Amino acid sequence: MIASVRGRVLAVRLDSAVVEVGGVGMLVHAAPGTLAGLRTGQEAMLATSLVVREDSLTLYGFADADEREVFETVQTVSGVGPRLALAMLAVHSPDGLRAAVAAEDLTALVRVPGIGRKGAQRIVLELGDRLGPPSSPLPGSAPTAADAGTWRSDVVDALVGLGWAARQAGDAVDAVTAPDGPVPGGGDVAAALRAALRHLSRT
Repeated sequence: MIASVRGRVLAVRLDSAVVEVGGVGMLVHAAPGTLAGLRTGQEAMLATSLVVREDSLTLYGFADADEREVFETVQTVSGVGPRLALAMLAVHSPDGLRAAVAAEDLTALVRVPGIGRKGAQRIVLELGDRLGPPSSPLPGSAPTAADAGTWRSDVVDALVGLGWAARQAGDAVDAVTAPDGPVPGGGDVAAALRAALRHLSRT
């Protein structure tokens, strides 16, 4: 198993990145929140999980080992493959998933594309307490002013890394986090990045 990769980031795409390792460009699929932390031309280290199929070898990357562990654990649920597991991490942080499963919050789980109510019930039933309790305050707690500034900067930098001009990126983030926008201005980088990309695709 390839447990991690470290090298220069050659490209950052909407759902993946290319990391140069020993002169080889490795395609690593990742959630938006993980991709938001990567910068083209800079060195990065990602925890990884290699999924082997008869006709493919697919590498998935994560910000840390905890995210990778959650990715692998949720795949033990029947009907949950790597793509759905990654979608779960695109919508929820590892602690957000832990909280949803622990509280049997089906509403939170069905927010993930590809998970219906029956699927959410199966996830809660089969995972039980295997994910463990949340290790940090849950999303939704009020961020400090410094946190909010860092959060906005992270989203703008991610959009610039994907090829948008800094001004366009900043305007898009402001639009989606406005009082009537789709994302509350509370520090959810992944949600804001997805919403900003949708906004930019319409402009």
